[in-house]
Amino acid sequence: MDFDVIKPLLSTNATSKILLLVMDGLGGLPMEPGGKTELETASTPNMDKLAESSMMGLHQGIRTGITPGSGPAHLSLFGYDPLQYEVGRGALSALGIDFDLQPQDVAARGNFCTVDEQGRVTDRRAGRIPTEISERLCALLLEKIDIPGVEIFLRPVKEYRFLLVIRGEGLKAEIEETDPLILGKEPFPAKAMNPGSEKAAEIIREFVKQAKVILKDEHPANMLLLRGFAQIPTWPKFPEAFGVKSLAIAMYPMYRGVAKLVGMDCMPAAHDYEEEFTMLEENWDKYDFFFLHIKKTDSYGEDGNFPAKVHEIEKVDALLPRALALDPDVLIITGDHSTPSLMKSHSWHPVPVLFYAKTCRPDTVTSFGERACLQGGLGNRIPAYELMPLALAHAGRLEKFGA
Repeated sequence: MDFDVIKPLLSTNATSKILLLVMDGLGGLPMEPGGKTELETASTPNMDKLAESSMMGLHQGIRTGITPGSGPAHLSLFGYDPLQYEVGRGALSALGIDFDLQPQDVAARGNFCTVDEQGRVTDRRAGRIPTEISERLCALLLEKIDIPGVEIFLRPVKEYRFLLVIRGEGLKAEIEETDPLILGKEPFPAKAMNPGSEKAAEIIREFVKQAKVILKDEHPANMLLLRGFAQIPTWPKFPEAFGVKSLAIAMYPMYRGVAKLVGMDCMPAAHDYEEEFTMLEENWDKYDFFFLHIKKTDSYGEDGNFPAKVHEIEKVDALLPRALALDPDVLIITGDHSTPSLMKSHSWHPVPVLFYAKTCRPDTVTSFGERACLQGGLGNRIPAYELMPLALAHAGRLEKFGA
């Protein structure tokens, strides 16, 4: 989105409300030929009813055939072209747990993982160890690792995830990830992508070398993987770019992080979906734009747990009347990317979108699912970053362009 085009058109007296409800990893695939996806299998009477007065379609988070990470996928939903506005997951993780990331810092998202006797990864998530174990392991590493000339920060994030930050002079974050992303391979060494990042890459290699020795007798978290090396960027802020006072509601730190990165206010982490919807209700009169994030749809997709992903979609559908009772002017229900249980990973498949607005032209689609959305008025590959200006228009927040 070209922010220079949007900004002069922003209405200064609009009072409308926009809700973006994101079920992470929503898009799916049938488990067998001729079957239904998770969304098509789920019983979603409230979403199906809303579809009757909405525009339906599928969005594309990055570009055709490109599998999105969660960070760029959410930035795209927020109206930022992710090929123009790139940031690593490390910065998002840092902001998500309120770490005071400095411009000279290099941050990385870490996974505690399990490796075999040959050092090959057998579980990238160490059995999804509880956060309490991550807290202990982070403290252990901080106590024992010694790298002169640099400050090291380690913070548990959630379950097997942690944040690594290195602080020093002359550090750059263009470093290749150590996570091979598949099982049966050893973690990769941290490699600088350019000469300016060699100093930081050398520090990361030494950190991993020492961590390997310290963690070798731990189980199942006997090694670690590092992804998304990043430094904090300077970008147009969402509230100013789109003229809306905005609030993010999310259970997981990374998604609060990406919201903070673009300038949204963030609620503390909720414990469950019901609490998220309560936060929405309690803050409805205080903000213009709301981002409400649902995580478990993605987690169960990555686990290959088709029935559990279906159940999470049904839980959200049961809570939808609470959002509708607030009478939003625009309500978008979608995912950031597809995470088919069949594939146990993110995928490039376009993502279903339900776009409700009091001013929209309803199409003929009467249910919310991948096949149904193919027939919808939004089309089957609308760029995700075009949803935000469309929401502003339907909310009466954009003035006419030109005379």
